[in-house]
Amino acid sequence: MPLIAVYPGSFDPLTKGHLDIIQRACRMFDRVIVAVSNNPSKKHTFSVAERMQMVEASIVDLRNADVDTFSGLLVDYIKAAKARILIRGLRVVSDMDYEFQMASINRRLYKEVETVFLMPDEQYTYLSSSVVKEVCRTGANIDAFVTGPVARLLRRRFKARK
Repeated sequence: MPLIAVYPGSFDPLTKGHLDIIQRACRMFDRVIVAVSNNPSKKHTFSVAERMQMVEASIVDLRNADVDTFSGLLVDYIKAAKARILIRGLRVVSDMDYEFQMASINRRLYKEVETVFLMPDEQYTYLSSSVVKEVCRTGANIDAFVTGPVARLLRRRFKARK
């Protein structure tokens, strides 16, 4: 039975830190589903379709990675996907408190799920989607932070120059 992992997030937008986590997970698991959250109560810069498009364009070379969307409880999505592994990225120590709580809740709701924490390459530990959007709004170059397709969408959204 293939080992399927789910890497959930808003990916608003996908950063090279996210991509690093996806690539690492693809080396560890048979299949990785990048699950773009569809939470209407959150205010996103990009629609679910745009966020999925960014991810798809950025992982085109990863044969064992797919993109999907989910709403509702993550563990329900994981069960439906027949996955047992939940991937979470940790950038800084302060991320651990929240992620530990979520891992505990998810395990309580679905005993079969194991949460695997991955740290991005150190060059991406400072990187967040919020920081990337703020840098783009100022017109600064964002190429070191996101893939080409993501950079183009961000620049269009914020009408920024390279």
